[in-house]
Amino acid sequence: MSRMTFVSSDEIRNRFSQALSTMYQAEVPQYGTLLELVEQVNQEALAANPALAGRLESDGELGRLDVERHGAIRVGTAEELAMLRRLFAVMGMRPVGYYDLSEAGVPVHATAFRPIDDAALKRNPFRVFTSLLRLELIESAELRERASAILAERDIFTPGARELIVLHEEQGGLSDPQADRFVEEALETFRWHHDATVDHKTYQALLEEHRLIADVVCFRGPHINHLTPRTLNIDDVQRRMTDAGMNPKAVIEGPPRRNCPILLRQTSFKALEEQVRFNGEHQGTHTARFGEIEQRGAALTAKGRALYDRLLATARKQAAGLDNDAHQRTLAEAFAEFPDSETQLRREGLAFFDYRLTDKGREEGAECGEDEELEALIEQGLVSARPITYEDFLPVSAAGIFQSNLGGGSHDTYAGNANREAFEAALGAPVTDELALYAALEQRSIKRVRECLAKASKLEIDG
Repeated sequence: MSRMTFVSSDEIRNRFSQALSTMYQAEVPQYGTLLELVEQVNQEALAANPALAGRLESDGELGRLDVERHGAIRVGTAEELAMLRRLFAVMGMRPVGYYDLSEAGVPVHATAFRPIDDAALKRNPFRVFTSLLRLELIESAELRERASAILAERDIFTPGARELIVLHEEQGGLSDPQADRFVEEALETFRWHHDATVDHKTYQALLEEHRLIADVVCFRGPHINHLTPRTLNIDDVQRRMTDAGMNPKAVIEGPPRRNCPILLRQTSFKALEEQVRFNGEHQGTHTARFGEIEQRGAALTAKGRALYDRLLATARKQAAGLDNDAHQRTLAEAFAEFPDSETQLRREGLAFFDYRLTDKGREEGAECGEDEELEALIEQGLVSARPITYEDFLPVSAAGIFQSNLGGGSHDTYAGNANREAFEAALGAPVTDELALYAALEQRSIKRVRECLAKASKLEIDG
């Protein structure tokens, strides 16, 4: 009996992300316009900066740029979240990070499902920011119970998707036809449905509590609410969205523009008003889905992140209500004390780096000791240090995107309710600490450099 050949999780993830992008483009045509704009801006950025193009190519970043996407969905129950964990596992995606959005007045907490090893990220770094609604934060007991009852009546997964998830777990993979069917079945969870599952009165009551609650509770599934391409110049995209027929949000979220980008900058075009048919044949509209763009920079260490959070908190108070140009100037002023060169970031331990032997290092490595300090090796041109790309998200930025597109007032009563333990219990697994992932990547690169130097030194002695 021949052994079944399984499709790799990387390939399934690649097929799914491409199929999801095609589906979302059909549902939200402006997303296609956004992709064209981002591609144009990226090509212009690469043409204007050949050094950047060469560096991205040598670091394995250029190949993933065109396929890179992240999406976002919101679910309502622990069972839905736990099954999503199993669905994403088929695609080699693991829950990374815990995000408390209640601190920004949004009644959810979240994680990001994504690949975690370097080879998988280079193949396709598809990520899905996945939020779980926190019904316990709804003040009205009656409304809380009504929302819970509505969610209990739905199943956001097709029988086929459930079957293939179990099959993957039992046999350790999926064959090529099974993988294709899995993609088709899994897409249904993310599809938009114009028919609500509630009457207009119930929808309106949940909307008045918080627009996001209505979005999660009142439909058959979580529907992907945005897909995000990666740009090399988010400021240029922000300026050009209006001319491309899109209505951009007021300000770019995250750190200011820098010579050495850090973490994550995000913007979006405003959510679309879409026709909805409520129970009882009442026609209405719902606003939830939008287009987002991101620009990624260096992953920061705990020390770097603490500095970032402190400076951002100061800048946000000063920049409240400003337009984007003034907002960016205020951010830049507040971040003046944050080092803006790779050398400073590295020497001050503010960012994570990937260390590699240079061509010169491979040729002359035997002449230096494997115990020599990395900084000395870098100064001699024997070792290079490149910032590790930040693969995760920022809760304040995510909340800013949510609020910009959902509208509504502030909900300070939700604030200060982080509960990682409850989230992990609902998930059915612990979330991976993103800082530990970056630290491990950095340490592995240092180990490889040391091993190569040791090998070269031994060859010289033996020779």
